[in-house]
Amino acid sequence: MNKRFVSTVLVAAVLAAASSHARNRIQRPDAGSSATMTPVILKRQLSNGLPVWIVEQHELPVVQMSLLVLTGADADPRGRYGIASLTSAMLTEGAGSRSGVEIADALDALVANLSGSSAADSSSLQLYVPVGRLADALPLMADVSQRPTFPKEALETLRQQRLVTLRNARGDPDAIAALTFARAVYGPSHRSTASLIGTADSIKALTPEALHDFHGAAYRPGNSTLIVVGDVVSDRVLPLLETHFGKWQPASVNGVVREPAPALHKSPRQLMLVDVPGAPQSRILIGGVAASSSMSDFFPIQVLNTVVGSRLSSDQNRTLRDYTAGVRSGFDMRKSATSFVAAAAAQADKTAESVRALVDELTRMVKGIPADELVRAKDDIARSFPKTFEATGRISSRLRALESLVVYGLPDDYYASYVPAILAVRPIDVQRAAQQYMHPDHLTIVIVGDRKTIEPSIRALNLGSIKDVNIDDVFAPAK
Repeated sequence: MNKRFVSTVLVAAVLAAASSHARNRIQRPDAGSSATMTPVILKRQLSNGLPVWIVEQHELPVVQMSLLVLTGADADPRGRYGIASLTSAMLTEGAGSRSGVEIADALDALVANLSGSSAADSSSLQLYVPVGRLADALPLMADVSQRPTFPKEALETLRQQRLVTLRNARGDPDAIAALTFARAVYGPSHRSTASLIGTADSIKALTPEALHDFHGAAYRPGNSTLIVVGDVVSDRVLPLLETHFGKWQPASVNGVVREPAPALHKSPRQLMLVDVPGAPQSRILIGGVAASSSMSDFFPIQVLNTVVGSRLSSDQNRTLRDYTAGVRSGFDMRKSATSFVAAAAAQADKTAESVRALVDELTRMVKGIPADELVRAKDDIARSFPKTFEATGRISSRLRALESLVVYGLPDDYYASYVPAILAVRPIDVQRAAQQYMHPDHLTIVIVGDRKTIEPSIRALNLGSIKDVNIDDVFAPAK
């Protein structure tokens, strides 16, 4: 079971990952170890004000860099959803005097990788290169980040790829369930009702000029941080960075203007039923929007989520054990809004029983959590935390960790203090988090499956009003 069920609402795994450019995605601060995640961070600033963070790590003769931009998909203007994602993907398709092919050939010659990606709260351009070839790779990175050309032919190719991805998503029950859930809990006008890559209409409308304007507004020294991790000496690498990034000046256009997020509200419990005739399984998502900002409750939420995951996969929960697969739960913690989701794939003829079991378990969580369960949850997190970090590769993990510190304004010792902070969580903290972020009477329940098979037994549960949802409405443009 995946206890860290993250970004279901934005369908990142289904839609954004389909782009070959969506690599090295920025992650929430959920990996590291107190032993290895305590690097000395040298913080400097280039002459144009661009912040630079450097972590020397000499185990391997390689360097990984990230130009981290504090603008992501959540800042996409209405009608241009997907522009942050497409802008980051297009950076390496042409820049300065080089074409996309010439950039790719130059990177191959340097045995380097350069790729752009975008998440909800940020975008990044990442370079991975042998340290001996860093000086040759930096001009490429500078061109790509500061002087992209957004060629029409490359844009059209990526546009068609993304339109195919969206068409394929219409046949993917997980994508259907995630987008249905997003529309139900956020409302039809919220950015989160569309995938990171946008909608069919918004993707068709994006032009090279639109990408150029968005790049100029978002990719600026004052909205970015340059992070360097690897086999470098700070005093030697800083002059190189100054040469290639110190003359970068803000564009004349204003910065990206974020639309105010709609006020979050708790609607009565609702069931959304999407018909997929003949489906042998039903996809179930249950949850809701918890709060507009909940980073202050991050540690109690981690403990709470671990308890939920343990309960949903427990041998004592026979209905979920026998009739479902892939039971998951988690919080998608972002700057704009935090959502909670529990999910499962159930046998079609056992859909109602599975929904009932999930709702009952979440209801019991709010009423009270035994002390021994909390102790086990905290111990589980403390034991698994170092292993999670070590399994993902030290340089790339450290880079992602530093990105999270920048994006979410976390203290430098955040990872070093992670396990002690988890162990310090009190039962009252977890109980308060459960009551604040999980609302049994206000749950949104999304079921994607064969209506003929599942609807009568779902109605018999009497859990709330049921709305039949058409797939065309799920993928319709945001209002």
